[in-house]
This record gives sequence, C-alpha cells and structure tokens, in this order.
Amino acid sequence: MAEVILLPALVFGLIIGLIELFFIHADEGFRGSHWFGHGLHAVGWAIVAVFASMNVEYVLGTFDFLQTAPIISNPLYLRAVIGLITVFKVWGTSAVVAGARGKGMHEKFWHCLLIGVLVVASPYAYPLIEPIFPEFLK
Repeated sequence: MAEVILLPALVFGLIIGLIELFFIHADEGFRGSHWFGHGLHAVGWAIVAVFASMNVEYVLGTFDFLQTAPIISNPLYLRAVIGLITVFKVWGTSAVVAGARGKGMHEKFWHCLLIGVLVVASPYAYPLIEPIFPEFLK
C-alpha cells in the first residue's frame, strides 16, 4: 500500500503556488499589496492540489470502491481531473477580481494551463529530483 507523501507535496505546492503568484502579479496588474493578498489564495490552492495529486495512489489503495469507478480508477486520469479542476479554479478566481472599468480580469489562459500541468506532473517529477532534497524532506 502506498504511503502519504506530505513534505514533498507541501514543497512542490509552495513552489507551484509561488509561480502562480508571479503570474497573478504579471497578468492582473494590481497596484500596491492587493495582488499579494489575492495570490495567497492561489498558493493555498496549489498546495492542496499538489497534495491531492501526489497522494492519488494512497487514496485509490485505501478506498476499494474507487477502483471500480470508470475514470478515476486510473491514477493518471484522476490526476488529470485534479489538473483540470485546478485550471478552471485558477481561471475562475482570476475573473472575480475587479479590474479597470469594473470588468473582471483574467490570467492568461496558458498560465492557467501551465499551473494545471505542473500539478499533474509533480508526482512524476518528484522521483527525478528527490536526490537533491535534504534528508528531512524525503
């Protein structure tokens, strides 16, 4: 049975969240510190999404009924669903922010896609860069 991956998921989530924070700053053109407050929400979501993506095997192994579900029984497909949810969540959240002339603003769609792809790819990238992590993060 797979184990829960905690610290690497938090580190990857924080890194992806910081990337998202820079995208928010660049795309939405906030003045002052308002972009940072909005960006903290994105960092929190990135950590949750990466944690979910990196622990798919644990969830599928723990709950037997999920193994009979048509799409989510495959770890890659379940990760893809998590990535799509992330893309739409990032896209939708950026539209809520009021911009110039009272219209909502959006991040560039390719920025949203990149965040979703990074969430899906994080469990596959972790074994490749695990050797450079300090011992306490493994």
